[in-house]
Amino acid sequence: MKTRLNLATRPLETHRRFLAASCLVGTLAGVTLLILSWRVYGALKADQNFRRQMGQVQRRMAGLHQQRQEIEQFFSRPENKNLYDRSVYLNSLIDQRSFNWTQMFMDLERLLPGGVRVISISPKLEKGRVSVKLVIGAASDDSKLKFLKALEGSKEFAGIAVLSERTPNRGDSTDIALVELTAWYLRT
Repeated sequence: MKTRLNLATRPLETHRRFLAASCLVGTLAGVTLLILSWRVYGALKADQNFRRQMGQVQRRMAGLHQQRQEIEQFFSRPENKNLYDRSVYLNSLIDQRSFNWTQMFMDLERLLPGGVRVISISPKLEKGRVSVKLVIGAASDDSKLKFLKALEGSKEFAGIAVLSERTPNRGDSTDIALVELTAWYLRT
């Protein structure tokens, strides 16, 4: 028969749980390190690609800026400046002639309530948009207000500004008020 005899002053302790836990924590830390390293590598590659694309865009912008300066120098020459001024003048005449009067009259006819009449219309091309100056005569304050509300609510006119309102000088006019206003005509 064999007996086990322990002559040690302290009993034998096992460190198996500590070693298993530390191996598990070390493995998790290693995997986390690999994932973070991969993300940093991807961010560096993306940054490198972005910088390369940005450099290409900046070089292209510099080339376009150079071309613009050359074109501006070409058009600033006296012989070309006169031609440019003439073309701007002719283009403005073409734009004024291409104004669709019929469509504007149809839009105004749809908006005019009874008791309001248009006395004068003068369109003007400003910055690629048509500014219309209107002088209307109103037989009553109610019809004047109806017209202004209809004009403000329409899709064709915007930026309505009343410049003046006065009573007519003639005694033969049935209008009690003459209203001068400006508006942007949006349909061209």
